[in-house]
Amino acid sequence: MSEKNSSNKGPMAAMMAGGKAKDFKGTMKKLIKYISEYKISVFTVVFFAALSSVFSIVGPKILGKITTKLSEGLIAYVFGTGLLTDFKYMGTLAIVLVILYIISALCMYLQSFIMSKVSMSVTYNLRRDISKKMSKIPLNYYDTRTHGEVLSRVTNDVETINQGLNQSITQFITSIATVIGVVVMMLSISWLMTAVALLIIPLTLVLLGGVMKKSQGYFIAQQENLGEMNGHIEEMYGSHNVVKAFNGENDSIEKMNTINEKLYKSGLMSQFLAGSMQPVMNFVGNLGYVAISIMGGYLAVKKVIEIGDIQSFIQYMRNFTMPLAQLAAISNTLQSTLAAAERVFEFLDEEEDTPDKHFAKFTDKFKGDVSFKNVSFGYNPNKIIINNFTADIKSGQTVAIVGPTGAGKTTIVKLLMRFYDINKGKITIDGVDIFDYTRNDLRSMFGMVLQETWLYNASIMDNIRYGTFDATDEEVINAAKAAHCDEFIRSLPGGYNMILNEEASNISQGQKQLFTIARVILANPKILILDEATSSVDTRTEILIQSAMNHLMEGRTSFVIAHRLSTIKDADLILVMRDGDVIEQGNHNELLAQNGFYAGLYNSQFEDGIEE
Repeated sequence: MSEKNSSNKGPMAAMMAGGKAKDFKGTMKKLIKYISEYKISVFTVVFFAALSSVFSIVGPKILGKITTKLSEGLIAYVFGTGLLTDFKYMGTLAIVLVILYIISALCMYLQSFIMSKVSMSVTYNLRRDISKKMSKIPLNYYDTRTHGEVLSRVTNDVETINQGLNQSITQFITSIATVIGVVVMMLSISWLMTAVALLIIPLTLVLLGGVMKKSQGYFIAQQENLGEMNGHIEEMYGSHNVVKAFNGENDSIEKMNTINEKLYKSGLMSQFLAGSMQPVMNFVGNLGYVAISIMGGYLAVKKVIEIGDIQSFIQYMRNFTMPLAQLAAISNTLQSTLAAAERVFEFLDEEEDTPDKHFAKFTDKFKGDVSFKNVSFGYNPNKIIINNFTADIKSGQTVAIVGPTGAGKTTIVKLLMRFYDINKGKITIDGVDIFDYTRNDLRSMFGMVLQETWLYNASIMDNIRYGTFDATDEEVINAAKAAHCDEFIRSLPGGYNMILNEEASNISQGQKQLFTIARVILANPKILILDEATSSVDTRTEILIQSAMNHLMEGRTSFVIAHRLSTIKDADLILVMRDGDVIEQGNHNELLAQNGFYAGLYNSQFEDGIEE
């Protein structure tokens, strides 16, 4: 459950949890490399963003001229000197103003559309590269990390990059262009008023910085608590039967209330502080408006500026404070984006499996001889667990791998299929080193039935067909009949077209096992690997399945990982493992005669008739 929890906290949780990138410059360079593929589009975005800002900035200046012309006419009318307002002039300016705002809106729409396309293209490429990378990374990477940690890089982190690019670049360009343009327009009206307006910047930055610094901790706590709550709810839902069976309802509710209380407190403070930013900006802005109004009135009386300039300047003041706040917000978004990008690039930079040899070839002349020659292996190179293991398996022989729980019985299989590469020695199939096959060709020789069944959210027909995608419906049904699951499949709602849910919990564990056996029968592999394949079925079905598997094993080299030793007495070779190493090998009678570890295991299972 914990693996899933970590993948369900959402993009914002990833952003908050990610903090700041450790290698800011290095991550930025890698991200720019992805963006540079669309540099023409980015330059187009910059052009339209700047154009949009210019057109919107010119608006208040024109509106000020209209205000000045209107005020002149009204003053003339009040003092009885006539109505001097030039409505034609004002109408022309109004039309120009509307046209400018329409062009500005159009430019803004185009820049938003293009930037959305760029950000989605970048994230598409990242997901594509991650998908390719996932198949190239050694299995050890996945064994040492939770599924949620890996999935979050494909989902949460990439989505964070998408949102960050889409928001940050356009807002940054627009904000910078707006600030520069506004300052230029303000200077064109009055340098003195501009100097007064710029005095509020330090005050604004200090107040906003204080609020954002204070709120950041609460936002992080809020997202962590939210993730904890989502994880707890999912865990309790997924383990509902277990919770009820062990009377864990009260503990679950108590834990939920504790998390909910923490989420309430952190959420309240984070939202309060975030909501206070606008009032703080309004307060500072109002101080600026007062100062500008006083200064503007004085200059208007002195005939230094016109009345409409005051109105224009106040609008520019409003347009000036907004991009400053946006730039502050963008800096946090950029940090979160780079933190997410760093996690993605860390994954993409992970060490890959040794590449397949270019001359690797797959031959159809297959017999099934398998040989291990002086093989040594350790999951950690400094701790070798298999030492100088040698064995020769002839075509059609059955090899049983036995040992106590945790002895490392699946290690031999992992080495044979190159899920892990050996440290020393050589493994051959039909005399060809397994390193001389491509991984795809090598693994296509094997068919596996494991204790842990793997089914996915699709129909029963598609689940059995997985790996043999060109099989006909008739071939799938024949495989199901051989696995003795055709009858009960037809009794299910929808039969072969029944859709298994996400965790295949709408069928029993035994039924899942039968589907995987049918899948292997359909694949008709050259080498079989069976890991207690009938452990989840009833005795009657086990006998039927064992008969089908025995038929399938005829003429095929088979590796059987066994827990019940009575099932492998007839194996041609038995490998006995303890603490990860092969300590004994031979057939059943030879191993009993040695009176060693295998004999002890076998006799312990038959004491007092336990096995029988």
